[in-house]
Amino acid sequence: MSKKFKLIGILIIIGIFISIIFNLNIGFLKLSFTDFFYDSSENSQIAQLRVNRVLAMLLAGISIPTSGFLLQEYFQNPLAGPSVLGITSVASLSVAFYIFFSQDLMLPEFLQNSFLSISAIGGSLVLMFILLAFSNRFQDKSFLIIFGFLVSALAGAIVSILQFYAESQSLKNYVLWSFGANNQVSRNQIWVLIIIVLIGLFLAFKSIKPLIGNSLGTAYAQSLGINLNQLKFFVIITSSLLSASVTAFLGPILFIGIVVPHFCRMIYNPAKLWQQWILNMLVGILIMEFFSIISETTQFPLNVITSLFGIPVILMMMLKNNK
Repeated sequence: MSKKFKLIGILIIIGIFISIIFNLNIGFLKLSFTDFFYDSSENSQIAQLRVNRVLAMLLAGISIPTSGFLLQEYFQNPLAGPSVLGITSVASLSVAFYIFFSQDLMLPEFLQNSFLSISAIGGSLVLMFILLAFSNRFQDKSFLIIFGFLVSALAGAIVSILQFYAESQSLKNYVLWSFGANNQVSRNQIWVLIIIVLIGLFLAFKSIKPLIGNSLGTAYAQSLGINLNQLKFFVIITSSLLSASVTAFLGPILFIGIVVPHFCRMIYNPAKLWQQWILNMLVGILIMEFFSIISETTQFPLNVITSLFGIPVILMMMLKNNK
């Protein structure tokens, strides 16, 4: 492990701790140190909401960049990501179906959260299998990006139809969810998200070594004994689990899965995938905590902030690649 990587990692970790402290202290009410550690404290519930907010951003910062990193390395395309390839849109569509058609079901909160996550993951899994099936037919992999945009547009149109016919309360619930309401995440949702993210990270860990061989070419990877079908399976499951679970609980967080891997390749050797993965998670946490602070300060929805940040960066990437 090089000195440069250690220095970058230490600086990012310091930035993460500072941003977490700021995030915990952002709000209309000033909290004391004891509010975060004693349930009997007057403001302990508010403190718990802020802790949940910080944890949700931490998990999102780990999950979304990891998903984007795996997709970009597998497709060998810097514009691949859960939002551009339509994974986030289809997960949102699945959540919309669940919200609009489950309003009459009387379910415990924990089961509601579980079904919300299952619907998002199921929708994204279906799309990922379709994408990988078509990837062999497209000689130019940029067609996958176009395919993803078309899928996103179709999913958005179906969601609009559902919104048109939905009852007012269901529509309100969906709109609040789509804004990325990171303050609304409960402790039960955090636990469900932690379990899903841990499973996704284990699969990501199993995928990195085969991805190193895959980056050198199919023939070389096969000569090393890498099972490319298994790698494809791991990438599908991991990306779907990580991106869809965060989408289910925090709403569609756009473009972070594209921008963070690109930024990490700029600051450190892109050929070192293990270090790149670690950097993606650290930078992702720092960015999401920072965006959460901006969201709480300005009262702008989280997905609006990520879009305002991500779209210009992606445009610059596309212009740079065309030179």
